[in-house]
Amino acid sequence: MTTSLPSFPVVGENPLDTCIRFREIAPVVEVEFPGGVPAYLALTHKAVREILAGDNKTFLRDPQHWPALHDGSIPEDWPLRAIIQGGHLSTMDGGDHRRLRGLISKAFTPARVQAMEPRIQQMIDDLLDEVAATGDGADLVPAFTEALPMWVICELFGVPVEDRLRLRKWTATLLAHTTPPEEAFATQNNLMAFLHDLVERKQREPGDDLTTGLVQIRDEGDHLTADELVGLLWIMLVAGHETTVHLLGYAIVALARNPDQLELAKAEDRWADVVEETVRYRHSVMMTSFRFTAEDVTIAGVDIPKGNAVGVVFQATGVDPAEHGESADRFDITREQTGHLGFGHGPRFCIGAPLARMEGRLALAALYRRFPGLSLAIDPDEIPYSPSFFTIGPLSLPVDLGIATP
Repeated sequence: MTTSLPSFPVVGENPLDTCIRFREIAPVVEVEFPGGVPAYLALTHKAVREILAGDNKTFLRDPQHWPALHDGSIPEDWPLRAIIQGGHLSTMDGGDHRRLRGLISKAFTPARVQAMEPRIQQMIDDLLDEVAATGDGADLVPAFTEALPMWVICELFGVPVEDRLRLRKWTATLLAHTTPPEEAFATQNNLMAFLHDLVERKQREPGDDLTTGLVQIRDEGDHLTADELVGLLWIMLVAGHETTVHLLGYAIVALARNPDQLELAKAEDRWADVVEETVRYRHSVMMTSFRFTAEDVTIAGVDIPKGNAVGVVFQATGVDPAEHGESADRFDITREQTGHLGFGHGPRFCIGAPLARMEGRLALAALYRRFPGLSLAIDPDEIPYSPSFFTIGPLSLPVDLGIATP
């Protein structure tokens, strides 16, 4: 399957730069994804907000609503099928989506998140002890920005310590657009088998964790099937750590590039503002998995026929000058936040937003309190980024620690 449409992603070009270039064409642009698959990209704040507001109505997430996926137009071995047909909460619509979202909300309450603060702070301190022991040259990605969100989400859902690195590797493999088809499908199968096993273990040996809570909700008669439960775990475990990994990485890079903002954050304890501005300025999610048009629809003046796939480009919305002004691509923690879409909008607003905000605030405050002289040991322009147009962020952040404080 081939088209004459512009390609996405473009080899050798940062995906955000590609999207900004496409945005000059129109708010919504049809492109060709790897494998010659056509789909649309929504690139402006206005277009994305319209689409998010239409979730479960004019825009659906169930891949059954994308005819090309089933009529032979798209090859059976197209690797992105492993994500798009994942059978998790984000691929459900309407009543099914509301019911399952309501069930996870019963277990994943704001009070439960808030109660985790002391434990999260202890995790942070333990990880920073290890960074200090490594000394100058420590790479903050494996040692801190990956490790902390993995520890938090896995402890929250009762994932054993010995399985956490496997989960991280599976996530990175699934979300990379460079993963070969056979590896993508094998990874998805391994992850689903692991999650089924986790559910069975929590039935036999309940714990004080969210997986146990969801098992108990199901067993109390809320009609949550085993497959639905596993689907909930898939989206919560994968999305629940991956986006925070890159949030922390982007914040560290932005503060290194903008030392005046770092000094302001340290002087006035404005770490919550650092988190909010990072989510706007460099969103961890380049593009969501596809939405499908339930009918012919016009978005930001662009017509999209029924049965087409649309990717929402969150990272481009954050730097849209039509919404955020001519300084949209400047990192500024004093900026008045006027409703960025970093945690979504409408019926699919991010359930994990309070946890991500807490983790980011605590982690960054502790990092720069422990290492006030912290600096990158690499040119920011040389930082490698993950090969994904779903989620993207730094793969390595070697640092000089400066003088550590007790």
